[in-house]
Amino acid sequence: MTHEPILPGAWLGLLGGGQLGRMFAQAAATLGYRVCVLEKDPHAPAAAVSEMHLCAAYTDRSALEKLGEKCLSVTTEFENVPADSLEILAKMTKVSPAAKSVSITQDRLDEKSFLSSIGAPVAPHCLIASAQDIENVDENLFPGILKTARLGYDGKGQIRVKNKAELTEAFNTLGRVKCVLEKMLPLWREVSVISARNAMGEATTFPVSENEHRDGILAVSIMPARISQEQADKARSIAKHIVNSLDYVGVLCVEFFILENGEIIVNELAPRPHNSGHATIEGCISSQYDQQVRAMTNMPLGDTTQIQYTVMLNILGNLWFKPDGNKFEPDWDKVLAFPHAKLHLYGKLDARKGRKMGHITCVGSTPEEAMKCALQVCDAIGLPKPEHI
Repeated sequence: MTHEPILPGAWLGLLGGGQLGRMFAQAAATLGYRVCVLEKDPHAPAAAVSEMHLCAAYTDRSALEKLGEKCLSVTTEFENVPADSLEILAKMTKVSPAAKSVSITQDRLDEKSFLSSIGAPVAPHCLIASAQDIENVDENLFPGILKTARLGYDGKGQIRVKNKAELTEAFNTLGRVKCVLEKMLPLWREVSVISARNAMGEATTFPVSENEHRDGILAVSIMPARISQEQADKARSIAKHIVNSLDYVGVLCVEFFILENGEIIVNELAPRPHNSGHATIEGCISSQYDQQVRAMTNMPLGDTTQIQYTVMLNILGNLWFKPDGNKFEPDWDKVLAFPHAKLHLYGKLDARKGRKMGHITCVGSTPEEAMKCALQVCDAIGLPKPEHI
C-alpha cells in the first residue's frame, strides 16, 4: 500500500467538536489545511474555528457520507465515537485511528486483555458482569475499584470497594452493566505519555507528564514529570511498544501509575490527544496537535523535544462561581499580567461546575520558574494550588 502525503490545502475531517478538536483545527489551519467538523452541538468549540460544520449526530449516515466525500482524511477528538461510524467512513476515505484500534480502547476489559497480550504491565483485575462473578472474586483483589467497562471518563463510572458486599452494592449502583474490578495499588505518581505514529510506521513519544487529579478530573500537569530518567525511558518505551503493536495511526495517550516501589503499571489508553498533552503547544518543538495533523496526512512526524519547562493548570467551570453561588467572569487580565502564562479559553458558552473551560500553561527556563508562575497565577485568580509542589 502506498502512503502518498496529503498536501496542505486539502480538507480534513473531524468527528467531535470539543476543545481537543478546537486545538487540532487550529494546528491544521496553521499547516494550511481546511477542516470540516461533524458534531451535533451548534456551538461546538471546534466548529467555531473550522471552515465547515456538519451539525449532526455521529451516527447520521447522510452527514458521514458528506464528510467522507469531502475530506481526504478523517480523525476523532474523543474515544467514544461509534466504531460503526468509523467503519462507514473508512469505505470512503482515510480514517485514523482505525475503528479496530478505537474499539479496543472503548472497553476496559478488551484494553487490558490487549495490553497483557503484548506484555505491557497492568493491575490485577477481573470481569464483573453477574452475581456469580462477584461470588467468584479473588479476595486478593480487595480493596479495589469497580469500573464500568465502557463509557467511563474523568472518574465517572468508578466506585471503590473493600469487600464483596460493597462490590455487590457498587455493581447495582452502576446499573449491573459489564464492569472490571481492579485491585487498588500503592500509588506514588500518576503520569502519562503522548505518542504518535503515522501510516509509514514512524513513531514518536513526548516527554512524560506528571498528573494531579481532583475528583477524577485532571487539574495539573507538570512536564517533564519529576521521576527518574530510568522510569521516564521505560514509560516512553512502553508507550511506543503499544502504539506499534496496535498498528495505530494518530495520537495515543498512555496513562500510567507509578507505584511506591517504583513499578510502572499501564492504567488506560486514550485514542486521541489528551488533556495532559496541552502543554506540548508551548513546551515542545511540535505539539500533540501538530502530530495528529501530520499522522493523518502521511507526513513526517515532528520533533518532540521539550524546549521549556511547563506547568499546565486546568480551568474548570467552578472558577465562574462565587462562594454564594452567583456567577461572574474571572479576571483574565490577572492571568495575562504574568508574561510566562499562556491562557487558552475554549469558547464554551455555559460555565458549569466540573466542565473544562480552558487551561493555562506556565512556562520557564527552569522547573522552579514554571512552578513559581503557576503558584502566582493560582493566587491571582483563585485556582486551587498544585498539591505536590
